[in-house]
Amino acid sequence: MTLKGLEKTYMAKVAPVSIKYMVHASFKAEGPLEKPDVIGAIFGQTEGLLGSELEMRELQKEGKIGRIEVNLEMVDGKSIGDIQVPTALDKSETTIIAAALETIDRIGPTEASIQVTKIEDVRGSKRDFIIERAKKLLEGIDGSSDFNDISKTLKEESRAEKIQEYGPERLPAGDLSGPEVIVVEGRADVVNLLKNRVNNVIGMNGTKLPAEIAKLGATKEITLFVDGDRGGKLIARNVIDNAKIAAVAMAPDGKEVEELTGKEILMALRKKTTVGEFLRKLKYGDDDLSAPEAPSSVEVSAPTAASIAEAKESMKKAYEKIKGTKNAALLDNSFDIIQKVSPREVPRSLRESKKKVYAVLIDGIAVSTTVSACDESGVAFLGATNFSGVDGAKVNLVSL
Repeated sequence: MTLKGLEKTYMAKVAPVSIKYMVHASFKAEGPLEKPDVIGAIFGQTEGLLGSELEMRELQKEGKIGRIEVNLEMVDGKSIGDIQVPTALDKSETTIIAAALETIDRIGPTEASIQVTKIEDVRGSKRDFIIERAKKLLEGIDGSSDFNDISKTLKEESRAEKIQEYGPERLPAGDLSGPEVIVVEGRADVVNLLKNRVNNVIGMNGTKLPAEIAKLGATKEITLFVDGDRGGKLIARNVIDNAKIAAVAMAPDGKEVEELTGKEILMALRKKTTVGEFLRKLKYGDDDLSAPEAPSSVEVSAPTAASIAEAKESMKKAYEKIKGTKNAALLDNSFDIIQKVSPREVPRSLRESKKKVYAVLIDGIAVSTTVSACDESGVAFLGATNFSGVDGAKVNLVSL
């Protein structure tokens, strides 16, 4: 594909922020539709579903979601077609937006269904174009080319072509015949490790743990290798909770596994830690794995039924101070307000708070990222008018 073609497909119709992923979905409706009907259903039926942090109208205004493209046709009186949603969000947020599309059950006046077919990493297509075009330009310089550079590229591409599909879910993988297996997040991560001679690798194809990988943990020694960001930590927690993992490795802070050099990959794998050390690192919020255990005097015991009832009453009284504001509040163990913030800022505020946060109140929906942040920070209670993505939550949830 030419660069002009890439721009036409991915860039010309999106917001100013460069996109990372393209969500592809198909739909079927029982009656005749027009494109505005589909767009209206996407914005209308997802409004308020994911909270203010992932409100699609606001994300589009901020340039984090590009122009949504719809193609449709009529077949036997029914409307069928496809939808493309470009995003500049990270992997976790993009998959949440994609899943939200599948909750739409009506478009215009007719019943309908939407199915996400794939989530495409647009940057991979651009990189492929750059490599091919750069090789041609290199050959044209003074009628000669650097044979060593081209040879290296061809060898890397040849190794990447060894990628295969594993199990019923057709997971991207290399050679899994040995006793040790490295589990990464997606196909691009698998390709990068294969290029750099790390062959015993398999990808999860997203944030949800596939059953095949959980089964591998019973017979193989699994090292989980995740991105060096908050999303990577959340994925690691989910995998650790649902599969037998021997060790965890993380990319350098702020980097993704798919963009690491060979040297960075080996260094990250050499620094892998046991699951226990990794969880302790998350608990203390820094890289010091030698941090002492928290003194027993400050450990919070599991709340009793009586203390939970008292907490609910205290939280509802505190909630009156923010009710109707669409804000959030951090509370101490006396249920006094430490700080008022927007719901989107709760995870960051928990990390930066100099005081121990005992409870969090949200005048709105508590989304999964907020729930996870409360779990990581040891928050005892989370109160909200509604909740989204709370499976496995450790924090006590209070409906306001």
